[in-house]
Amino acid sequence: MSSDLFTGLAKAQDALLPATLAAAAASRFYRSRRDGVPASREELAGYPLTTKADLRDAYPFGMLAVDRRRLATYHESSGTTGTPTASYYTAADWADLVERYSRVRVGINPEDTFLVRTPYALMLTGHVAHAAALARGATVVPADNRSLATPYAKVVRLMHDLDVTLTWSLPTDTLLWAAAAERAGLRPGHDFPALRALLVAGEPLGQARRDRIAEIWRAPVVQEYGSSETGGLAGECPHGTLHLWADRAIFEVYDPATGRTAEEGAGELVVTPLAREAMPLLRYHIGDRVEVSYRDCPCGWELPAVRVLGRSGSAHAELEDAVFRLPAEYGVMFWRARLLPARVHLQIEVAERFRHAATRELTAATGAYVDAVPPGTLVSPSALTATGEIMKPRSLFTADENWDRALRYY
Repeated sequence: MSSDLFTGLAKAQDALLPATLAAAAASRFYRSRRDGVPASREELAGYPLTTKADLRDAYPFGMLAVDRRRLATYHESSGTTGTPTASYYTAADWADLVERYSRVRVGINPEDTFLVRTPYALMLTGHVAHAAALARGATVVPADNRSLATPYAKVVRLMHDLDVTLTWSLPTDTLLWAAAAERAGLRPGHDFPALRALLVAGEPLGQARRDRIAEIWRAPVVQEYGSSETGGLAGECPHGTLHLWADRAIFEVYDPATGRTAEEGAGELVVTPLAREAMPLLRYHIGDRVEVSYRDCPCGWELPAVRVLGRSGSAHAELEDAVFRLPAEYGVMFWRARLLPARVHLQIEVAERFRHAATRELTAATGAYVDAVPPGTLVSPSALTATGEIMKPRSLFTADENWDRALRYY
């Protein structure tokens, strides 16, 4: 990418940076830092990174930069590693979140029925898609993937009966829907003619798995990238390249071995969002491994390209790629692996007639000990066919009802 485009992005960023630095000056966390708050882009470049540990230590409102009465929403990470990280947004912050999500290359319009299958609850992802779809006039189907009210069988029914045109989910969910559809006697790619795109995020997605999902559903797979702390950070262009929204954030690539950052190359992503009132973040170290490039893209977008490698290293990507490069006729969709001291144990679900071929090909490709198990071993049929029994809390029962369920709140 030419130096002119570098300069153009820098100008767009510099126009937003003063408000960001002013917001940081109102944050108790940044005011209390020994380094103070940077006053310019030059000072920002040498400023200490903000880490997830900082966010945990500041829980819940240590990062707040506005009066709490101005907050529109409050969110948290899953907190699986201990204290959660909190994030919060004003109405103005939400306008920016919605605008960035709505850049999705396939568009969102009033003719769409948009099934949102990412978490709602305290996480951000489902709420952003929901708000963006409403803002563009679409009909939203809120099929939260953390709710027992919408098991896989129900998701497939909704997709089929409501003529869903767009979905928003983890990539893995799209494979689970395909298996659930087949269990219900429906053919993915044939019996869902309204489906025009599968929007996915939340997991690293290799090209082989992406191609397989698109082949199964006969619909394009469109990748997005972001976090609850920052909102959307990147979107996909019509040529399938993921581009960082560098008009709304300053991105750096951090080398943990040297402590240095660069504008491009491989390393860990650092981001300074530039349209954030409630919770400014200066040089936030997300921790995801990425490759950033300012190469030209046929789409003409004047934005850097990014490959998101996740946090699990290259082993996951290499194994996933090998699994999904198996011939489609083998029907392999689900796998798992365990790193043993001497060798990787790789397990796949595959029909008996393809077991020998799949095992031989994967062993040759990965060097792993490959264990081929019957379909239904890793993903049970009950998980794909259950419709769920949801019960509101009750206190009064008739004689023939089971009152032992009275306090089962689910």
